[in-house]
Amino acid sequence: MARKSKPLNQQVIVITGATSGIGLTTACMAARRGAKVVMAARNEEALETVCSAIKAAGGQCTTVVADVGVREDVAKIAEVANTTYGGFDTWVNNAGIGAYAKLEEMSDEDHQKLFQTNYWGVVYGSTEALKTLKKRGGTLINIGSISSEMPSPILSAYTASKFAVKGFTDSLRLEMIHEGSPARITLIQPSGIDTPFGEHAVNYMEEKSQVPPPVYAPEVVAKAILHAAVHPTRDLVVGGWGRFMIALTRTVPLLADQVFSFAFFRTARQAGVPKRDTPKNLHSAGEDGKRYGDQGHTFSNSLYTTAKMYPVTSLALMTLGALGIAALCRGTARETYWDTARRTMNEYGRDAGRYLSSHGHDAGRYLGSHASEAGRYASTHARDAGRYLSDTAADHGLGRQRGWLPRWDNRSWWERGYDNARDAAQRLRNRVGL
Repeated sequence: MARKSKPLNQQVIVITGATSGIGLTTACMAARRGAKVVMAARNEEALETVCSAIKAAGGQCTTVVADVGVREDVAKIAEVANTTYGGFDTWVNNAGIGAYAKLEEMSDEDHQKLFQTNYWGVVYGSTEALKTLKKRGGTLINIGSISSEMPSPILSAYTASKFAVKGFTDSLRLEMIHEGSPARITLIQPSGIDTPFGEHAVNYMEEKSQVPPPVYAPEVVAKAILHAAVHPTRDLVVGGWGRFMIALTRTVPLLADQVFSFAFFRTARQAGVPKRDTPKNLHSAGEDGKRYGDQGHTFSNSLYTTAKMYPVTSLALMTLGALGIAALCRGTARETYWDTARRTMNEYGRDAGRYLSSHGHDAGRYLGSHASEAGRYASTHARDAGRYLSDTAADHGLGRQRGWLPRWDNRSWWERGYDNARDAAQRLRNRVGL
């Protein structure tokens, strides 16, 4: 049974690939929040530089020079963490490398090295970490990708390795559940992230490589990783655009095939820009110490990721927002309706007044010449009119009582209409002398 995680400022966190990109950002953020950080990477000089900066800012860290594709090196990471801090609470398998190449063009040597780091590095890191986490509890976090669930031409070998990482992580989680282990297994799947990935990857193309947009800042991923270190998280896609592309692949795969086959061959390269003059980092440590890449990022935050990390709070805020908007729209619609009704009645009243005024003299002569006849007609129908008005008034009172008829601030439209009709009739009587 999984145990409750410690607060972040009481944790020891192991991070592989900690000298650039997501790993570097996560290490610095964790140290700022009070965690003790064990940083592992191939570049010793970059490790010392980053660790010195963390300590200068008041953080705590130690370093291990290691290649995650070598089992003995990974075992050394766990040994240093146990020796220095008495164990660890969270282990992040972050180290990874890439290759911009068609599968037919890529050499077996490069393909194997990529899998040795991206897949076997996760396998070695997970199995070494579980030796400690199964005893004391804690969280194993493996960094996959949205490429774990969608095809990515040009980055085909990288995509295959991330599919393997997802399959391994999901299966390992089930084994831990079956054993009743206190270790939690989490898969983090970033979208395109603004890191030196393109600078570190081997590039078979003639043009400069880049991370296919849209691209998020590495801080978005670091926040998700540290959230999972404290809050139980099965898996988490980082970036709403990444979730959209996964959904597109699942729901309309034929359409997704056409879209991605067209887009990736254009967005994974910078047209007309020569490729970088960088060393082949697949087989040796390259230049590290950089958090961001050289292409910039589109988004510094992700509402989707935040909502997934804090679902209850997000749902409450969205519900309140929806209710507020609905109430506003309803009130506005009701006000507009009655405003329109009042305006229409006023316009009709003005027109009726003008008509009566312009035809009053003619109406007076007509009524005068037919006064006796009108009197007889009025007498004949007075009784029926009285009954009708009496019944209507009773119905009107019942309608007002039960809320069937509209109410305004002062008198109702019925009352004002009645008053206007009475006044008009009186004016006619005065004009014709009745």
